[in-house]
Order: sequence, then C-alpha cells, then structure tokens
Amino acid sequence: MSPRAAWRLESMGFGEVYDYVAGKQDWGAAGLPVEGKLASRPRAGTVAKPDVPTCGLEDRVGDVRERVRAEGWDVCVVVNEGSVVLGLLREKQLDAGDDRPAREAMRPGPSTFRPDVDIEDMAEFMAHHDLPSAPVTTSDGRLVGLLTEEDAARVAHELHAKMHASDEEHDDDDH
Repeated sequence: MSPRAAWRLESMGFGEVYDYVAGKQDWGAAGLPVEGKLASRPRAGTVAKPDVPTCGLEDRVGDVRERVRAEGWDVCVVVNEGSVVLGLLREKQLDAGDDRPAREAMRPGPSTFRPDVDIEDMAEFMAHHDLPSAPVTTSDGRLVGLLTEEDAARVAHELHAKMHASDEEHDDDDH
C-alpha cells in the first residue's frame, strides 16, 4: 500500500496501518495472508511442515543424525541463528561421519521455494526433479518449513479430485 493510502486509513481511525514497501508479491512470498478467489488454494507454505529438524553449522553430524532419526525424519535443515537456510543434511550426508560439523557435511545453498508457490506446481516440479523434500523460505531466506514430495503430491491429488468433482456437479446442473 502506498504511504498516501496508509495515511488515509489512519485518518479513518485504523490503528495499525503499515506501508509495506516490498510489495504484494513479496507479501505472498512471505506466506502472509492474501485475499481473492485463489487465496484458498493450497500453497507450499500451507502444506510444508514447520516442525522440521534444524541444526547449526557447528553441530556434530552424529548428534544431529540421532536426533533427526528419533524424530522420524531423514533430513535436517542447516540454519543460522536467524533461521536462514544455509544447507541440507539428507540421509547420505547424515550417514557421512559422526564427528564432522554440519558445515562440512551439508549440501550448501539448497534450492528453496516461497510459501506462495501453488501446490500443484510444486508437486509437478518435485516429481520431475526427483526431489524428496524442499525447504520453503521467506524471500529473505528464513525457514518456513519443509515440503515433502509425498505431501505435495497428496494435496495436489486431493485438489485435483475436488476440482473434478465440482466440474461434474456443475455438468449435472446443466442437464
């Protein structure tokens, strides 16, 4: 919203008004609520699991592996103090050595995706690239959660089935 619009809303009695200078695209990419007819569609950020295991650069891989597996995961997101994604420890890296710090074993700079990416697009991308999971981050790199291919495919399938059922319902109304 423009500064002028923000001032206008304040003059109308709205108490908390912000001039979000980064823009509408960044707003959605940050996983913040949006409105409109597509607002209810599942997105990467709504399907991603926020409780994914994380570790720091200096954490020992052996310790991380034990914690990650105890929590039922096979991946750990390496983050800094501000939850910015720095790397990934997938199963291969978790099995690579007990005493090495995560910074030496991790896959640095993994591909990340924004929370506003459509879940059908994510499912297709992940299947096409044989990507078992992907970090979902804000535009400044902060971890929102981890999207698994299984979850993306399941939700995309459910969405497709729901849309197909709705189309059939409309077809029945026409006859």
